Parts: sequence; C-alpha cells; structure tokens
Amino acid sequence: MLVWFLPLFLVLILIGFPIFFALLAAPGAMLLLNGQERDFALLYRNLYNGMDSFPLLAIPFFMLAGEMMNSGGITRRLVEFSEAMMGHLRGGLAHVNILSSMLFAGLSGSAVADTSALGSMLIPAMEQQGYTRKFAAAITAASSVIGPIIPPSGIMIIYAYVMGQSVAALFLAGIVPGVLVGVGLMVMVKFMANKHGFPPASKKHTWPERGQASLRAFFPLMTPVIILGGILGGVFTPTEAAAIAVAYALIVGLFILRTLRWSDLPHILMRAGLTSSVVLLLVGAAMAFKTVVSLSHAPEALAEFILGLSQNPLILLFLINILLFIVGMFLDAGPAIIVLGPILAPIFTGLGVDPIHFAIIMSVNLTVGLATPPMGLVLFVAAAVSKERVETIARAILPFLAVEVAVIFLITYFPAISMTIPRLTGFAN
Repeated sequence: MLVWFLPLFLVLILIGFPIFFALLAAPGAMLLLNGQERDFALLYRNLYNGMDSFPLLAIPFFMLAGEMMNSGGITRRLVEFSEAMMGHLRGGLAHVNILSSMLFAGLSGSAVADTSALGSMLIPAMEQQGYTRKFAAAITAASSVIGPIIPPSGIMIIYAYVMGQSVAALFLAGIVPGVLVGVGLMVMVKFMANKHGFPPASKKHTWPERGQASLRAFFPLMTPVIILGGILGGVFTPTEAAAIAVAYALIVGLFILRTLRWSDLPHILMRAGLTSSVVLLLVGAAMAFKTVVSLSHAPEALAEFILGLSQNPLILLFLINILLFIVGMFLDAGPAIIVLGPILAPIFTGLGVDPIHFAIIMSVNLTVGLATPPMGLVLFVAAAVSKERVETIARAILPFLAVEVAVIFLITYFPAISMTIPRLTGFAN
C-alpha cells in the first residue's frame, strides 16, 4: 500500500498543491494509513537533516553572489559586452540575449535570476527594435536554461550532494553542453532572422570599441575563472569557492566599479535569503521523500520494469530522456534530481554508462524542463517580466525547445561532448 504515495504525489502536484507540501503530505499520509507511525518521524527528521549539509552552503552563497552582481549593474556591462561582439548581426539583440545568458550563467547559475535580470533589460529593448513581445520573452526564457548548465550550477551541486559525485567533475562536464545549447539557439535565431528580417542591434563595433567593452566587463567575467580555477587548483572547495564569489562580488561592486552601495546590502541579503530558503526547503523535503521511496521498494520495482523493456542502454537512454522531459514539465529540477537520481542512476551505471555522463544527461534534461509548459518556472518569470500570457510564450518557445531537445540527444549519444574536459583534467575516468 505504501507505494501508492507516488500516484498521490502526482495528483497533488496536478491539482496545484505546492511542491514542498506535496513532497511531505503524500508519503506522510500513506505512512499513517499503513500503520507506520514510527517511520512517520523520519519525514520531519530528514527534512532538517537534508538541509544540514556543508556542501549545500554553496547554493545560498552562489545566489547571494548573483544578487550582488545583478544589483551592482554587472548585468548591464555583460549586455554591453555582448552587444559589442554580436550586436551587428541580423537579429542582433536576440544573439545578445543568448550570449548574455551564457556569460551570466558563470555568475549566478540560476535560470530564474537570468530570466528576471536580463528579461527586464532586453525584452523592452527588443520590442523597441520591432521584435514581438512573445518572441522576446520566448528567447529570454529559452536562453536562461543555460544558467544551471554552465558552472557554477546549483542543480549540479544538489546532484553531487545526493549521489556522492565530484562537484568539480560535474562543473567541468557542463561547460561544453552549455555552450552547445547557446550555439544551437544562435543558429535557430539566425535562421529566423533571415526568414523574418530581424534588424541588427547596432552598427559593427570597431576592435578598439570591443576592447573598451571587454575592459568594462573584465571584473564580472573573471568570476567564473576564479571559481573554477580555485576548485580545479585545489585552493578551495566548491562551498568555499561560493563564499569567495560573494567576497569578490562585494569588493568589485563596492570598491572597484563602485556600482553598489552599502544601503543596497539589506535588500540584496533579503532577496538571496528568500530564494535560498525556498531551494533548501525543497531539498530537505525531497530528501525526506527519498527516504520513503526507499522504504516502499519502489526503486527496485522500477529498475525491474525498466530492465524488462530492453537490455540495450541506447534504447533505455532514449526512453529515460522522454521520461525526464515529461517530469521536467511538472516538477522543478532540484526535487526531481533528488527523487529520481537515486532510482535511475544505479540502473544506468550498472549498464556501463559513466556516472558523470548520466549526471549531465539528467541535469540538462531537467533544466530544459524549466522552460517547458505547463509548469516551467522560467515561463512564469518571463510572463511576469514581459506582461505576456504564459500560453503565448509557450507557443513561441517551441522552436527553441526543439533545439535544446536535439542538444540533449547529442549529449546522450556522444559522451565525449560532456566527458572530454573532465577526463583531460583528471576528474573522470
């Protein structure tokens, strides 16, 4: 009877129950009905234990660093740099939007922060240049999913925490897939720009002008270099790297660029604290949910079912990608990773799939789910920023989702895309 908490969980999600409460209510109700009151205590115990982790401290620190960079006018400098490099192309502002997302990903690792920060600047600017509001919102939402793929990535920190993998290896494995998503979106924009006659954003900048834009963006662009360089060089752990990123963002904003004021800090801390609390509560609830998943023996039953479909890992990877894409439509990436990672990863590593490779497949697929209807979080953020209906944005984003799905299958069937850099640096076999 206990296994019925999974259908109950899905029902609660579909009727609009908040995910945090659904993760606790569904298994809690089934434990009580099954007469397992002693196991019920595991829920609230593991809710706290799931958050009480040193590696997870990296998440609020990275969110705080992103908030500081955004409030300090860093986003505008990245946009100016992107415009200097790509603004002269047909469909220039759409290309600028994508490149800015790729650069912003190295600061915050958050799709929601990307959509909010860049969307508030670029959606109105794109409208003024003749783009439809729905297209501007769609390309902003589609490109924002690069945020959790290119390091630093909160989603990959969660995966590494749950599955006992190396954060550095996951960060390195995410670089090429993130760039590949951005390049794929640019190719689609180029095709659409030629078809619909999108305008350039500006005249072609001279190399001295590009040099000036690069200097203005130098300190923000150094953030991912410091984070990754420190982790790979063994100077600090990923959690310490996140704290270093906060200190660096504070020094750059207050003393070097002087775009941040002391009076801004309380609001920045409040926003980062609220966002972090939501993520950490979801992680804690998902870890409690995971405990009941183990008690129900659902992983074993699911593994037996999956292996009964086929023993060919290529066919199973195709089917799992479809499953993950559907899950991403309804469930946020963090909870989905915590719930499904311990179930699915052992099956595929047992079939010979590298654990880091499977981690990237799962992380990228569920990240793309942030932009898929009906429950894609960044769609709602893009709708709030652009004042456009979610359904309208969902239709306009379909060509870009097709590109991202194609990239997912490339990553799946060509492991070298994600595994080359970790192997070259000695972080993977």
